[in-house]
Amino acid sequence: MSMATAVRIPVEVVVALRSKLEIVRLTVPAGTAAADAVAAAALLDACPDIDFGQAGLSVWGQPVERDHPLRRGDRVEVLRPLTIDPRDARRELAKSGKSMGAADRQE
Repeated sequence: MSMATAVRIPVEVVVALRSKLEIVRLTVPAGTAAADAVAAAALLDACPDIDFGQAGLSVWGQPVERDHPLRRGDRVEVLRPLTIDPRDARRELAKSGKSMGAADRQE
């Protein structure tokens, strides 16, 4: 199959920022590598603090290698480094009498 007749598939590239969620919908050739889809999404202007060349990637929440071939409907998530260890965050919340998650919701 030539490049001109290659099957194209819809995918999404997602970056979760502190204040918003950046979602870019693309149509790429079937089998495009996850990292190539991230590059095609051109999110550098929207997310200048993220090193897209080194960021971890996942597809539907499952970690993948950068060369992972994409399939129709895949959602590639760019993983940002943690700014605080979740265990430390829980300790800090506990000190102030708060907790994380559903346990602190009133029923």
